[in-house]
Amino acid sequence: MSFLEIQFSLRGKTLPADHGYALYATVKKLLQQHQPDLLEDQNLPAEWLLSSIPGIPDFNGIIYLNQRSRFRLRCPGDSAPQLYRLLQNQVLDIRGHLVRLIQPRLTLPETSETLKARLVVFHLEQWKSQEAPQYFLESCQKALADQEIRGKAFIDSNHQGDLALRGIKIAGKNVLGYGVVIEGLNPEDSLKLQGSGLGGRKHFGCGWFYPIEEENNAA
Repeated sequence: MSFLEIQFSLRGKTLPADHGYALYATVKKLLQQHQPDLLEDQNLPAEWLLSSIPGIPDFNGIIYLNQRSRFRLRCPGDSAPQLYRLLQNQVLDIRGHLVRLIQPRLTLPETSETLKARLVVFHLEQWKSQEAPQYFLESCQKALADQEIRGKAFIDSNHQGDLALRGIKIAGKNVLGYGVVIEGLNPEDSLKLQGSGLGGRKHFGCGWFYPIEEENNAA
C-alpha cells in the first residue's frame, strides 16, 4: 500500500512532554465532528500513523516548540487530500496547550538503510526483570519477520549513554518501551516499515520510524 506523509508547521509555544494520547484524542474528535466518514468504528484507521511532536524539554513535563516541531501523520495516499484540507489552519487543544497547524506539506517517504523510532512498545510480562531488553528485542525481531521485513533491531541509547527506556501514559497507566534502531534495511523494507510501524499504540506516536539522516541533518 502506498502512503503519504502530511506535515504541518506549528504556531504555538508549549506542549505536554507526554502528549501522544492527547494528540490522538484531539485529532479523533476533529474527525468525528467534521469528517466522520474517514473513521473506522469511530476510531482512526489502523493504517494511519501519528508521530509525537518534538520540542525542547524543560525536564518538568513540558516541551517548548521550535522550528523543528512538526505535526506529522502518515496515511494511504487516497486519504491524504481530505486530511490535508481538513487539518489546514486547525487549532488543536492538547490538554490546554493550543497549537495551530500552518504551512502544510505533503511528502513521499525516503528510503534509508537505518531507521530510528523514539519509542516502540510491546506487551511484555517481564518488564520488571533483568531480561526485559532480551524479550523486547525478540519481540521486535518477531514483529519484523511477521511483516517479512529483513533488518536487525537494536535498543537505542539516551543522551546519558543508558538504554533508552521510555514510556507513555494512557488512561492513567504508564506503558513502557524503548527507543529502537533498525539496521540493514533494503529500500523496499525501509518504506514498508515507515508505512506500517512496529509494535503497539501507533496512533499515540509509538512505532514511528524515520531515516537516521533526519537526526543527523538536525544536529
